Amino acid sequence: MNDLGELYQQVILDHNRQPRNYHEVDGTNRRAEGYNPLCGDRLKLYARIEDGVVRDVGFIGSGCAISKASASMMTEAIKGKPLAEVEKIFKAFHGLVTEEPPAGGGAVDLGKLVVFSGVREFPMRVKCATLAWHTLRAAIENQEETTTTE
Repeated sequence: MNDLGELYQQVILDHNRQPRNYHEVDGTNRRAEGYNPLCGDRLKLYARIEDGVVRDVGFIGSGCAISKASASMMTEAIKGKPLAEVEKIFKAFHGLVTEEPPAGGGAVDLGKLVVFSGVREFPMRVKCATLAWHTLRAAIENQEETTTTE
Protein backbone atom coordinates (compact mmCIF):
# COMPACT_ATOMS: atom_id res chain seq x y z
CA MET A 1 0.00 0.00 0.00
CA ASN A 2 2.98 2.32 0.56
CA ASP A 3 3.92 2.16 -3.15
CA LEU A 4 0.36 3.07 -4.09
CA GLY A 5 0.43 6.02 -1.68
CA GLU A 6 3.68 7.22 -3.25
CA LEU A 7 2.19 6.92 -6.73
CA TYR A 8 -0.84 8.93 -5.64
CA GLN A 9 1.43 11.59 -4.15
CA GLN A 10 3.42 11.80 -7.39
CA VAL A 11 0.24 12.33 -9.44
CA ILE A 12 -0.90 15.12 -7.13
CA LEU A 13 2.52 16.79 -7.22
CA ASP A 14 2.64 16.55 -11.03
CA HIS A 15 -0.76 18.25 -11.36
CA ASN A 16 0.33 20.90 -8.86
CA ARG A 17 3.55 21.69 -10.76
CA GLN A 18 1.98 21.49 -14.22
CA PRO A 19 -1.75 22.05 -13.81
CA ARG A 20 -3.87 21.15 -16.81
CA ASN A 21 -6.39 23.66 -18.16
CA TYR A 22 -4.74 26.47 -16.20
CA HIS A 23 -6.13 29.36 -18.22
CA GLU A 24 -9.15 31.53 -18.75
CA VAL A 25 -11.58 30.08 -21.26
CA ASP A 26 -12.52 31.91 -24.46
CA GLY A 27 -16.26 32.38 -24.78
CA THR A 28 -16.91 31.79 -21.10
CA ASN A 29 -20.57 31.78 -20.21
CA ARG A 30 -20.09 30.57 -16.64
CA ARG A 31 -17.56 31.59 -14.04
CA ALA A 32 -17.19 31.52 -10.29
CA GLU A 33 -14.64 32.28 -7.61
CA GLY A 34 -13.70 30.01 -4.74
CA TYR A 35 -11.86 30.66 -1.49
CA ASN A 36 -10.69 28.37 1.30
CA PRO A 37 -9.93 30.61 4.30
CA LEU A 38 -8.31 27.78 6.28
CA CYS A 39 -5.57 27.21 3.73
CA GLY A 40 -5.69 30.41 1.69
CA ASP A 41 -6.58 28.63 -1.56
CA ARG A 42 -8.17 30.93 -4.16
CA LEU A 43 -9.32 30.10 -7.63
CA LYS A 44 -11.39 31.41 -10.49
CA LEU A 45 -13.15 28.84 -12.60
CA TYR A 46 -14.19 29.50 -16.20
CA ALA A 47 -16.52 27.31 -18.22
CA ARG A 48 -18.23 27.32 -21.55
CA ILE A 49 -21.38 25.26 -21.37
CA GLU A 50 -23.40 24.71 -24.53
CA ASP A 51 -26.40 22.45 -25.02
CA GLY A 52 -25.98 21.06 -21.50
CA VAL A 53 -22.37 19.98 -22.10
CA VAL A 54 -19.14 21.36 -20.61
CA ARG A 55 -17.42 22.29 -23.88
CA ASP A 56 -14.41 23.91 -22.22
CA VAL A 57 -13.26 24.57 -18.68
CA GLY A 58 -10.24 26.17 -17.08
CA PHE A 59 -9.07 27.79 -13.88
CA ILE A 60 -6.49 30.16 -12.49
CA GLY A 61 -5.48 30.72 -8.91
CA SER A 62 -3.16 29.80 -6.13
CA GLY A 63 -3.21 27.37 -3.30
CA CYS A 64 -1.80 24.22 -1.81
CA ALA A 65 -0.82 21.21 -3.90
CA ILE A 66 -4.05 19.35 -3.13
CA SER A 67 -6.25 22.27 -4.13
CA LYS A 68 -4.45 22.99 -7.39
CA ALA A 69 -4.15 19.31 -8.34
CA SER A 70 -7.83 18.76 -7.61
CA ALA A 71 -8.81 21.67 -9.87
CA SER A 72 -6.49 20.43 -12.61
CA MET A 73 -7.76 16.86 -12.50
CA MET A 74 -11.37 17.98 -12.19
CA THR A 75 -11.12 20.01 -15.41
CA GLU A 76 -9.72 16.98 -17.22
CA ALA A 77 -12.48 14.74 -15.86
CA ILE A 78 -15.43 16.96 -16.80
CA LYS A 79 -14.44 18.51 -20.12
CA GLY A 80 -16.81 17.31 -22.83
CA LYS A 81 -19.24 15.76 -20.35
CA PRO A 82 -22.99 16.46 -20.08
CA LEU A 83 -24.00 18.33 -16.93
CA ALA A 84 -25.90 15.29 -15.61
CA GLU A 85 -22.69 13.26 -15.75
CA VAL A 86 -20.70 16.11 -14.20
CA GLU A 87 -23.11 16.07 -11.24
CA LYS A 88 -22.62 12.29 -10.83
CA ILE A 89 -18.84 12.74 -10.88
CA PHE A 90 -19.14 15.59 -8.34
CA LYS A 91 -21.16 13.41 -5.95
CA ALA A 92 -18.83 10.43 -6.37
CA PHE A 93 -15.74 12.58 -5.78
CA HIS A 94 -17.30 14.24 -2.75
CA GLY A 95 -18.15 10.82 -1.35
CA LEU A 96 -14.62 9.60 -2.06
CA VAL A 97 -13.04 12.31 0.08
CA THR A 98 -15.66 12.50 2.84
CA GLU A 99 -17.01 8.97 3.40
CA GLU A 100 -15.82 5.40 3.70
CA PRO A 101 -15.86 3.78 0.27
CA PRO A 102 -18.86 1.52 -0.38
CA ALA A 103 -18.23 -2.23 -0.43
CA GLY A 104 -17.83 -3.40 -4.02
CA GLY A 105 -16.83 0.05 -5.30
CA GLY A 106 -18.88 2.99 -6.48
CA ALA A 107 -21.18 3.31 -9.46
CA VAL A 108 -19.07 6.07 -11.04
CA ASP A 109 -15.56 5.34 -12.27
CA LEU A 110 -13.47 8.26 -11.05
CA GLY A 111 -10.34 7.19 -12.89
CA LYS A 112 -7.27 9.14 -11.75
CA LEU A 113 -9.35 11.10 -9.24
CA VAL A 114 -9.02 8.16 -6.84
CA VAL A 115 -5.62 9.59 -5.90
CA PHE A 116 -7.57 11.81 -3.50
CA SER A 117 -9.02 8.88 -1.53
CA GLY A 118 -6.52 9.36 1.30
CA VAL A 119 -7.65 12.95 1.84
CA ARG A 120 -10.59 11.76 3.97
CA GLU A 121 -8.06 10.91 6.69
CA PHE A 122 -7.17 14.61 6.96
CA PRO A 123 -10.41 16.59 7.49
CA MET A 124 -8.77 20.00 6.96
CA ARG A 125 -7.48 18.84 3.56
CA VAL A 126 -10.96 17.76 2.43
CA LYS A 127 -11.78 21.43 1.98
CA CYS A 128 -8.69 21.87 -0.19
CA ALA A 129 -9.69 18.93 -2.38
CA THR A 130 -13.32 19.98 -2.77
CA LEU A 131 -12.92 23.74 -3.30
CA ALA A 132 -12.70 23.51 -7.10
CA TRP A 133 -15.66 21.15 -7.19
CA HIS A 134 -17.91 23.45 -5.16
CA THR A 135 -16.74 26.38 -7.28
CA LEU A 136 -17.65 24.42 -10.41
CA ARG A 137 -21.12 23.78 -9.04
CA ALA A 138 -21.49 27.51 -8.29
CA ALA A 139 -20.44 28.35 -11.85
CA ILE A 140 -22.95 25.91 -13.32
CA GLU A 141 -25.68 27.42 -11.14
CA ASN A 142 -24.60 31.01 -12.01
CA GLN A 143 -24.01 31.94 -8.36
CA GLU A 144 -22.41 35.34 -8.06
CA GLU A 145 -21.04 35.09 -4.51
CA THR A 146 -17.58 33.70 -3.85
CA THR A 147 -17.81 30.05 -2.90
CA THR A 148 -16.11 29.27 0.38
CA THR A 149 -15.35 26.06 2.20
CA GLU A 150 -16.87 27.42 5.40
